[in-house]
Amino acid sequence: MIGIFNTNCVFNTLYRNFTKNTTLMTHTVKTNWKGNMQFESTQNAGSLLIDAPQNGEESNGLRPKALMLSALAGCSGLDVVSLLKKMRVDIADFSIDIEAELTEEHPKYYKKVTVIFNFYGSDLKKDKIEKAVKLSEEKYCGVLEMFRQFAKVTTVINYFEQ
Repeated sequence: MIGIFNTNCVFNTLYRNFTKNTTLMTHTVKTNWKGNMQFESTQNAGSLLIDAPQNGEESNGLRPKALMLSALAGCSGLDVVSLLKKMRVDIADFSIDIEAELTEEHPKYYKKVTVIFNFYGSDLKKDKIEKAVKLSEEKYCGVLEMFRQFAKVTTVINYFEQ
């Protein structure tokens, strides 16, 4: 008797076992055209305007590429604030500036990105702040990891003692 190996059955069994033990995360964003060059994008409880004004029109929202930089700053910033809180590090203020260089050819995308972390306060715990930034950069910030797929990303930390 010749044994028949049913690859479909084996694949389906392996896939069911894999997906049963794996949580797939998905995000959904709904974006609606608001007229002219403006869109409104919503996700869960928040919304924002995306705009690309033409011929001197007033801008009422972020441009798409700037929105990507905002996502990077927000992702890393949330990580850093959460980590500093767990480390019991006090800061008076914190901001992130991002400078990004676009390619010259279409489609234009960011090829170099510098994330500048600015910390304000007295008696800043530099070792813990640097650890929090490094953890965000290397372990937690998924947006930063996405940027690494197409751009050279560097970080700078500035301290402003008050």
